[in-house]
Amino acid sequence: MQKYLKQLKQTTLFVGIDENEIENILLYLSAVKKNYSKGEYIFHTSQRISSAALLLEGSVHIQSEDYWGNLSILSKISKGDIFGESYAVSGDCALLNNAVAAKDSTVLFINLNRIFAADAFEQKFYPRLIENLFSLLARKNRFLAQKSAHMSQRTTRQKLLSYLSEQSIKHSSPSFDIPFNRQQLADFLAVDRSAMSKELCKMRDEGLLSFKKNHFHLT
Repeated sequence: MQKYLKQLKQTTLFVGIDENEIENILLYLSAVKKNYSKGEYIFHTSQRISSAALLLEGSVHIQSEDYWGNLSILSKISKGDIFGESYAVSGDCALLNNAVAAKDSTVLFINLNRIFAADAFEQKFYPRLIENLFSLLARKNRFLAQKSAHMSQRTTRQKLLSYLSEQSIKHSSPSFDIPFNRQQLADFLAVDRSAMSKELCKMRDEGLLSFKKNHFHLT
């Protein structure tokens, strides 16, 4: 874990905590590191978990699949992000979605329930860790609100413009890269890929934007 300490210090969960203290926290929270190959399931729908997962390397998709195999990507987990924390803390709730490695990934599992142990309040790191955990949950809620805004749009064009506008604001630039390929973007916005591609070409021809692969420029 030594090689990941500087990286962990930059994550929302451990920001403001020094590396030596992070090591103590990982020991206290029974942290375990595991590797996953691309396409391998990290969490399964209906599974009950006791540990949250923090992505050290790679990329993970939180996704749902219906009875007929139709896929919807709910979010993309990037290096340093945590996922499964709400289910891990509640303990008695089954997962509603799958977590799948989008590329070869390394995941750190953290037993967040230890935060509620009787001796947790005595730990030096406790106040800052709790503050960071609430900050993390607030950020997740903002993401869900943003996605709801995209999904509430009626047409494929409106969904695309809503998402691309939000990405432009996020990057503080009219030029930016998105974290999805075409199929993944269509799954994320819950639209047909062919219809989405046609709409992107129409908007390009109308001078609203330009793009190459996952790089976009709004005009």
